[in-house]
Amino acid sequence: MFAAVWLGAQAPVPAPQEQEPPEEDTALTGAKEYAFNPLQAEKELKIGSFYAKRGSWKAAIMRFREATRWNPGLAEAWLRLGESLERAKDKKGARQAFVKYLELEPEAKNAAEIRKRMGS
Repeated sequence: MFAAVWLGAQAPVPAPQEQEPPEEDTALTGAKEYAFNPLQAEKELKIGSFYAKRGSWKAAIMRFREATRWNPGLAEAWLRLGESLERAKDKKGARQAFVKYLELEPEAKNAAEIRKRMGS
């Protein structure tokens, strides 16, 4: 080998090894992982309320859903989600959100009203 380098000959270049494709990046697929984050949940709740006040139900629903994902125990987010879904004519979705709200706040001041709106 020393003689080959000394005479100006090039050493053989190893063939590139094939690599396996990288794991799918969740950022590219749009999938999000949620962990308990009460600050983010409150932020989403405020933004959802902003949209709800303006009658943008689709945007409000999206933000309230995000709030429930960041903090599933945030009763107000479930209530606001149910109200927004109700306004958007999604009775089944509204009922599910109201059920979750009542699980979290069974003694809420508006519990009887919510039960009545749910039809139970």
